[in-house]
Amino acid sequence: MTIEREIVKFQHVDKVFNNETIALSEFDLSVIEGEFVCFLGPSGCGKSTALRMVAGLGEATKGVVKVFNNSPKELIKQTNEIAFVFQDANLLPWRTVLDNVLLPLELRAGNKKEQKQEAIRVLEMVGLKDYLKAYPRQLSGGMKMRVSIARALVAKPKLLLMDEPFAALDEMTRQTLQLELLDIWQKEKVTCLFVTHNVNEAVFLSTRIAVMSARPGRLSSLITVDLPFPRELNIRTEPSFTKYVDLASKKLENSNERREVL
Repeated sequence: MTIEREIVKFQHVDKVFNNETIALSEFDLSVIEGEFVCFLGPSGCGKSTALRMVAGLGEATKGVVKVFNNSPKELIKQTNEIAFVFQDANLLPWRTVLDNVLLPLELRAGNKKEQKQEAIRVLEMVGLKDYLKAYPRQLSGGMKMRVSIARALVAKPKLLLMDEPFAALDEMTRQTLQLELLDIWQKEKVTCLFVTHNVNEAVFLSTRIAVMSARPGRLSSLITVDLPFPRELNIRTEPSFTKYVDLASKKLENSNERREVL
């Protein structure tokens, strides 16, 4: 019998900025090891705020946030189990692709040759094995995001946080990276929290969707997406996929109503 391990827990969390802007109110959520959970909600509902608190980049005004049963800030000091991919790739323009990916490992003890081999491995995983010596200015937007994902994975995190990483990409590139991300998630067995305001993206990627209300952000509903993995792009044309898109859209529209768990 497999024992489920709780990776992330929000318990009655409020987040207030400047003593007046309420970003989150009574936010509750539990994430189990191995899940792919999408935060879905309108702009300004606190999705990114919640993600940043998991990463230790902000503290709750009220309530408790636990990651691996620890305070996020304490966890960041002690381990490298969390990686964050932002909407902007944030690559250093004077460093090659390989050197950008190696950046998280430079302050860590270890065999430099093995670290380089690991960086090359993750770059191969995201389809950039022929661009190790390229510079960011030579890359497309989608390729830059691949480098950002590889940089996040090189330290072998147990928890991957992604804040609308594909939002600025064209639809074809976005769909390609969605497929690659699901493949990485399954191969690397990482728990993933992914912020989006795109319903189709949330359904395609996730095992569960956390639908959030407009600000102040609350967990309005939880939707379990019972679609098989691996998922291919043609699943978007199937009635089962459309059913979840319709359900998530309806829950999003009604997200100011009382919370319910599906």
